[in-house]
This record gives sequence, structure tokens and C-alpha cells, in this order.
Amino acid sequence: MNLSDESKPETELAARVLIIVPAYNESGAIASVVNDLLAADQDLHVLVVDDGSTDDTFNTVPSDARVTALRLPFNLGIGGAVQTGYRYAALHGYDIAIQVDGDGQHPPTELHKLIAQMVKTNADMVVGSRFLPGSGDYNVPTSRKSAINLLNGLIRILTGGKRVTDCTSGFRAVNKRSIQALAHWYPEDYPEPEIIVAMHRAGFVIDEVPVDMNQREHGTSSISFIDGLFYVLKVGTALVLTTIREPWPKMKASDN
Repeated sequence: MNLSDESKPETELAARVLIIVPAYNESGAIASVVNDLLAADQDLHVLVVDDGSTDDTFNTVPSDARVTALRLPFNLGIGGAVQTGYRYAALHGYDIAIQVDGDGQHPPTELHKLIAQMVKTNADMVVGSRFLPGSGDYNVPTSRKSAINLLNGLIRILTGGKRVTDCTSGFRAVNKRSIQALAHWYPEDYPEPEIIVAMHRAGFVIDEVPVDMNQREHGTSSISFIDGLFYVLKVGTALVLTTIREPWPKMKASDN
């Protein structure tokens, strides 16, 4: 479904938007993901970052003037792949960058919700949440949902009250000054929760908006084989460490 000009905020119409698609062994889904993104809006550009896939992901990316595919020489993990996308966005002067998973979970028809919320609240980052009222019916295993809730609670404690409902969501949009910051520094492993704490501490405004998401049909989830408790302990430790370091000593929100 094409996004009509009437459905877009005025500031969105003039913005250069880059969709960053990190992909690792997503040959079964990447072509349809990219084609759906191109069909959703004729003005956006798509960057696929093949994170050292061992399958045919890179060669399966559709050829189009609005699509760029980068192939990393080896697997850096989700953090390295996404930061590559932000560096590309910064170098090419994009106003908005939106992270979309390469497995088809994030419907292109939901992109406008992220941008509209960013325009409405003047947020530096907007996270698409599966759990806010108004979101779709997304099935999450009880153990994983419990882990997410524990991390949400820890983020609220570490940030002095910042409430988030879906800290592990990889469906998120950032503005130009956030692109510059994330190109400079980005967490390596399971970065979605950690970057919320880091950006909040640096003075960036973070918001959420309810979105519909599809159930995963292809590929392998990056945390599907990690025990929930181990995941919480590992990410929780990273969140605590984030509160005592300065990822952007020269890139505070107030400096932009």
C-alpha cells in the first residue's frame, strides 16, 4: 500500500529517508522485504547490510536505483551491521533513518507511524512497540516476554523513570542528530535496550508508538537460542555499565 502525500506529515515530505535493513542469512525473506519497502513509498531509499551471511542473502537483494547493498566481509553481529547503516546515513546526509529487520517482521505499512510520532513529539528516536495499547496481536513466548519486562523495568530504574514497553524492538526511527551520534558509537551485542539508556543519558528524547508486527517466517532470531535468564543477566550488566561510561563525549543532544 502506497503512502499518500495526504497521510504524511509536512516535514516528512521534504525529508530524505533511509531504511536500514541488517540481514544475516535472510535469503528466504530479503527480496520480499525490500520490494515491499519500495512499494510502500516511492521517495525512500533502502540500504541492506549483509552481515557476512553464509547463504545467498546478498545476491538475493533486488536490483533497483533506490536500493544499496553492502556486504560485510565477516559477521559483526547486529550492532556492527546497524552501525554500518548509520554511518552510511550520516555520510550521505539522510534526515531520517529507520531500522527494519530483514526477516519480514516489520510491515512497511507501519513506517509512517514512526515518522508521524517523531514529527508530533519532536523525538530523536521513536521505537515501534508491540505491547502498547493499539498495537497488533503479536505472539511472544511467556519466557521471552518476561525477559523483556525485566529489562524494561531495569531501564526505568537506571534512567530515573523513563518508561518503555518494548526495549528489544528493532523497529525504530531516528532523526539526523541521532544518526550522527549512532554513527559515532553503537553497542555491539543486543544493542536495542542499551542504546535507549545511552541516548537518554546523553539528553536525546526517546518515544514509542504502537505498531503491528508480523510473526517471523524465515531465518533465525538473533536471541532465539539464548536462555531468557542468561539474556537478562547479560543485557542487564551491559545496561548498568552504560550508566557509568560516556559513549558520546562530544555528541550530546544539546550540542546539535
